[in-house]
Amino acid sequence: TLRAAGLKARVYDEAHNVGGTWNWNRYPGARVDFPVAPYYCYTFSDELMNEFDWPERQPDQATVLKYLNFVADRMDLRPDIELGTRITGASYDEASQRWLVDTSRGTRIDAQFVVCASGALSTTNMPDIPGIKTFAGECYHTGRWPQDNSVDFTGKRVAVLSDYPAQDKLAALGLEADLVLWAGDAGVGRLKPHPRGLRQ
Repeated sequence: TLRAAGLKARVYDEAHNVGGTWNWNRYPGARVDFPVAPYYCYTFSDELMNEFDWPERQPDQATVLKYLNFVADRMDLRPDIELGTRITGASYDEASQRWLVDTSRGTRIDAQFVVCASGALSTTNMPDIPGIKTFAGECYHTGRWPQDNSVDFTGKRVAVLSDYPAQDKLAALGLEADLVLWAGDAGVGRLKPHPRGLRQ
């Protein structure tokens, strides 16, 4: 480990909990789409591999998040993680051969190495649709789902925008959508009503 090598490491995350994309994506039905081991297991430690009990082969979001919190605790990582902090900039100083890293808290870090884990899977991409910013109704992104899961679609008309045909998301959310748009290889599409009432 880095500690065993005599190195210090500091992790910065804008979230208020560990877990990366599994912290942000809490929508009902979120789960891994292939068997857990070895893809969601840290294999550098036999203890981590053997001590956590995965209840199913393709666990839900809550189980993966529980595992990541288990790892943070078991490896005593929390003292070296600064949550609620976003990296706002980084530059390399040739003279000192060090990185200067700025944070959203106004601090500047001087580091020999920088590892960018920029969160490509947890960064939200809101579509640029006329009227979306002034829309008066509720608007949710699966990547920023309310952490208290307080969303209730009962009796509401729902539109789903997705980058692929959204049957899985609709089923996970327990929805029948009035309109589903997606952007795929053939461009933006709209499907006719599904025989069971889902419009995709």
